[in-house]
Amino acid sequence: MKKTTMEKTLDEFNRTKGKVVNDFKAIVDDAEALLQATAHVPGEAFATERAKFAEKLKHSKAHLAEAEHHVYEKAKQAVTVTDDYVHANPWTAVGIGAVVGTLVGLLVARR
Repeated sequence: MKKTTMEKTLDEFNRTKGKVVNDFKAIVDDAEALLQATAHVPGEAFATERAKFAEKLKHSKAHLAEAEHHVYEKAKQAVTVTDDYVHANPWTAVGIGAVVGTLVGLLVARR
């Protein structure tokens, strides 16, 4: 089965999103490992700062999950709206593409 442009765009977005999410998850995992590695370090001030850091890390993980979902939904909507527009107005889309291509070509030629 041949994939539509929208399906290809969603696939590419999912691959890119997956890479970014994996990078952030790796950072979070490293931060958790750092917290565990410093658990035995004595000192009340250090323990207090460690607890603050753990709380911020917990909030960051929650925000990351929320942001991931939000970005995915918005991108999906944008792809759907764009696909619908192009199907409803194919010649307008071709014209816009030509204008953008011309502008990019002019900008590249100037350098």
